[in-house]
Amino acid sequence: MKNILVLPFLLLSHFVFGQLLSGPMIGHQTHMETKIWLQTKTPMSLNVYYTSEEDSALKKLPQSIITEIENWNTVTINFNRLDPNTSYSYIIKSDDTLLIEGTFKTPALLNTLELSDFSFAFGSCTYINEKAYDQSGEPFGRPLDIINTIEQQHPNFMIWLGDNIYLRKGEWGSKTGIYRRYTDLKSRPELQRFWKSIPHYAIWDDHDFGPNDADRSFINKKLALQAFKDFWANPSYGINEQPGITSSFTHQDAEFFLLDNRYFRSPNKRITGDRQILGAKQIEWLIDALVNSKASFKFIVVGGQFLSNAAVYENHATYPKEREFLLELIEKEELKNIVFLTGDRHKTELSQLTLKNGTTLYDFTSSPMASKAFDSKDEGNDNQVEGTHVATQNFGTISVSGQYNNRVLKLRTFDSKGTLLWQKEIAKQ
Repeated sequence: MKNILVLPFLLLSHFVFGQLLSGPMIGHQTHMETKIWLQTKTPMSLNVYYTSEEDSALKKLPQSIITEIENWNTVTINFNRLDPNTSYSYIIKSDDTLLIEGTFKTPALLNTLELSDFSFAFGSCTYINEKAYDQSGEPFGRPLDIINTIEQQHPNFMIWLGDNIYLRKGEWGSKTGIYRRYTDLKSRPELQRFWKSIPHYAIWDDHDFGPNDADRSFINKKLALQAFKDFWANPSYGINEQPGITSSFTHQDAEFFLLDNRYFRSPNKRITGDRQILGAKQIEWLIDALVNSKASFKFIVVGGQFLSNAAVYENHATYPKEREFLLELIEKEELKNIVFLTGDRHKTELSQLTLKNGTTLYDFTSSPMASKAFDSKDEGNDNQVEGTHVATQNFGTISVSGQYNNRVLKLRTFDSKGTLLWQKEIAKQ
């Protein structure tokens, strides 16, 4: 199939892979659309051609794609009017010169009797050392070998749980600093194969957003949001005309709610006024979406720990009123099969909380992927599940299996070498 598409162009033109800085990365997918993100070294006008295994006729996207210096030559290409469960090949050309060739496959459109097993990987805290910009002493970052280990698990997609980049002091004060730091992550050689092998989704936390513990007062938050949009290919950004990174997507019978814990967050030390992380409008949207969801499992993806009752650092327990408000809504609306996916803490643990009505919630905190870890097992989280605390470089996976009425989650944590550290099964309630 690939030869049908690419070989005619090889006869006519030269490859210029040297003009591609990072990517292509597969972003959000539906049964009929796929987003492909990339970054070129210089501004370019691109023409995109594609074909499928079902129809070898070469198609061209009707509009030229422009990478511009204003967005640091990043662009997200939206392939639409696709067929479900179909493999596609594509090429991207600049003038008559071949820049990129790639492939992707759209998800199958399945009913409840046709559900298949699938898995996804996730993690947070990826610090890439750069001596000229780092503090003296022990480097904070760790090797990116863990990326190859994640690939070896063959997940269907990846979720980046925040602190995906670490803005250094001074960098958050300028567009150059923010965009340069994103470029550093996305262009790393260790990540290029990973970007194009599976779809990638992302949320942010403070170190993607601005300074350490950054909140709504951050003067460059609009700039940070634009950078997030320019470097990821999520389904959407913000809800109900409210800015931010809030979004959602589905995969088979699982639904994922990507929350924004920074754009509307009140300062940690603020005494007067409402203390909030998510804010009333975002919570109202979330509850509406959870109530409306028909998913077997509902994953709430947010940067900081939610179920831990240890009121330390930036855990949601340090904002107890909002935390209790959301828990009460989940209970009153009789919402079940909810798993929080969180990062931030430079440690991994599973938290479990059973509400008064008997519904059990879980919070899978996974951190760090490529930065220094901290051993804080005994900080006072009464909801921590015994045997799940990890204080080393690691990542998480969740597999979904079984028939529709008996779907089961298997939660796993692996170290950077691929050693299984713990696992737990959760049945559909």
